[in-house]
This record gives sequence, structure tokens and C-alpha cells, in this order.
Amino acid sequence: MKRRVVVTGLGAITPIGNDVESFWNGLKNKTVGIAPITYFDTADYKAKLAAEVKGFDAKQYMDPKTAKRMEQFSQFAVAASKEALEDSGIDMEKEDPYRVGVCVGSGIGSLQAMEREHKKLLEKGPGRVNPLLVPMMISNMAAGNVAIQFGLKGKCFNVVTACATGTHSIGEAFRSIQYGEAEVMLAGGTEASISPIGVAGFTALTALSTCDDPMRASIPFDKDRSGFIMGEGAGVVVLESLEHAQARGAKIYAEIVGYGATCDAYHITSPAEDGSGAAKAMEFAIEDAGITPDKIDYVNAHGTSTHHNDLFETKAIKLALGDHAYKVKINSTKSMIGHLLGAAGGVEFITCVKSIQDGFVHATAGLEQPDEECDLDYTMGDGVSMDVNYAISNSLGFGGHNASVLVKKFEN
Repeated sequence: MKRRVVVTGLGAITPIGNDVESFWNGLKNKTVGIAPITYFDTADYKAKLAAEVKGFDAKQYMDPKTAKRMEQFSQFAVAASKEALEDSGIDMEKEDPYRVGVCVGSGIGSLQAMEREHKKLLEKGPGRVNPLLVPMMISNMAAGNVAIQFGLKGKCFNVVTACATGTHSIGEAFRSIQYGEAEVMLAGGTEASISPIGVAGFTALTALSTCDDPMRASIPFDKDRSGFIMGEGAGVVVLESLEHAQARGAKIYAEIVGYGATCDAYHITSPAEDGSGAAKAMEFAIEDAGITPDKIDYVNAHGTSTHHNDLFETKAIKLALGDHAYKVKINSTKSMIGHLLGAAGGVEFITCVKSIQDGFVHATAGLEQPDEECDLDYTMGDGVSMDVNYAISNSLGFGGHNASVLVKKFEN
């Protein structure tokens, strides 16, 4: 028997707020967190905008010595996990630590550590490279640091599927609880890759928008969209078996009921042109939940603001939902916070949970004139108050990775 899995804690570090409430209020108010890059001089760069996290101080979440031994992607993960754990009310002194696990992924790990130490290697020789380079840089250290910080000794792993990382991480944590491998999982994604090589690499790929107007740079589904804006941050949630949550009297935000994962097996950066891979991930999630497509109220789209993604994802939603695709509310959180890469799915899952809790679907900010081929309801203009019983969060990653998680309003 598969066990029921519920969401009991939320934590977020984002370009529009360093806690869940600030982030959610920012989305409701259409706050755009995009601005000129401050981390390095962009004089020679075509892409000059990013969605940076503002006012983050790692020492507010951990002791200074611990913070120094972590790169920013790990710091973000620990900070978001701290909020999620506190929000859940879990007391680790009353838990079996071997039944509390972690699945927090990062698409890239630390580009900054590699840049910094490579410069040292070239200028001062191999003997000067930081002995902690490897454990600071590798992407699994987000999960490792979260586990160490909070004493979580259960299943601890991470998924790395580029921009689908956060959604896959939540889906795999969901499965781990469903099948009894853990009672509680911290799950989500984290990323901090707004660095010279990161921006240069994505620009060379022609993936980034070179627009210099923050309000028109990340405009998913708009006919003038020209690429994504890189963001950063972390989104982490606490998932529990329903029995465990009820036994400790936890507040329950929502229930995860479906997870679908596929691969396009088509191209390293472009989704399948007919949307079939992403559609099948949605179909698998709907089938897993034991419902029909017409039950879906809201889709949080991957919605990157690149030409190919938005067009092919629109086709995918039509394939998966049929005629109901025209009745469902769709939006892109990336219109305000940019693309958080490996963290996107974690933060967007939190958006789905808050939409269910508050009965509100936020607007796709900046969307003024939809592309003729993007003809669905992308919540243009203002957000909408409505009952959200079932929501799907979609993520598509380079390499053809597709992931969909289906979350519903909790009922006993």
C-alpha cells in the first residue's frame, strides 16, 4: 500500500523575499525581483540583468564558522530548510533521526568556488588551491549540509536534472515516504550561479535575455520574449506521511498525490517540439493521483520566457489536458523571480501550495501580448481569487528531463 504524503513546512529564499510570506506577498503584488547584476562588472556582457537574492546574511541562519565552510548554494539550502523545519513544528529530539531524510538538489553546485580556485591555480600554483574546494563545490553538499545542520540521519540524496532538479527532488522524496523509506523528508532545490562563467555560458548558448528593461526581460508566453533571466535562491518543503503528521498534530498545508517523470530523448537544450515528453510527465502525475485531467484547476508552468520552452510547453499542456487546457489557469512564477535553475521547482511547488491555501493564482507579470501560438489562459493582468483544489507544477531541464508534481487541497 502506498502511503499518503502531506506538506507540513515551507521555506524559501528568493529574489523577492527571504521567507515564504515575503515571497508569496511579492507574487500577489506582482513584485519583479530583476535588476542589473551587482556581483561582477557586466561591461563586456550582453546579458546585464539577473534576479539576485537581496539582503541575505548566512550568519542569521548558522554560526559564522559553519557559514564560511559553505558556498552560497548550500547556505541558501540551509536557510530555507531552517524556515521549513521551524514552520513544520517538528521536534528532532522526539524523532528517530534515521527516519527523517533529505532530498535537496542543485543543478550546478558552486561555479564561484571553481572560478575562484581556478584563478589561484593559474596565478599561484596547485599548492594554493583551497583544500575545501571539492566539498564546497559539488552539488550534493546542499543536501549534506542540511542533514549535518539539523541532525537528519535518514535517506539523504540529491537529484541533478538541470532546471528540473527541484521538482524531481520533491517527487523522489514523495516516493521515499510513500514506500516507507522515511517518515519525513526535507525536499526541494537550491542554486546560486549568477557568476561570470554562468552568465557567459548561458549567453553563449543564446538562452539569456539581453533586454535591459527589468519589467520586459522575463515575459513568459509574450510575443516579445527573448530568453530567460537567471535567478537564484532555494525552495525547501517538509513532507511527511499522513500518519506521522496526524500523530504529532501537525498543521497540513496540502497533500501530494501525483508525480510524473519522463525524458524527451530528443535534444540537449530544446524540449521536444510537439510537447510529448512534458505532456506524458503530466499524464503520469494525473494517473498517479487517480484523477482525470478535468480536475486540474491550475498549472504552474515551467514558463522560462524562451521561444522554444513556452511554445512547446503550451503544446504539452494541450496534449495532457485536452480541451480542459483552455479552462485551466496557468502562470509563470519566473515572470517575477527569473529562472532559479535547480531551485525553480522547489520555489514553484511552494507557490502551488500557497495558491491552494489562499485560493489565489498570481499573475504572469509582464505578459502584455501573448504569442499567437501561446493561446491558453496565462493569468495576464492581475492575479485571480479562485478555489484551487488540484495544482500541477511543471519543470523541464536541459537534457530533456521533464517532471510534474500534482498537489491537492488536503481532506481527511
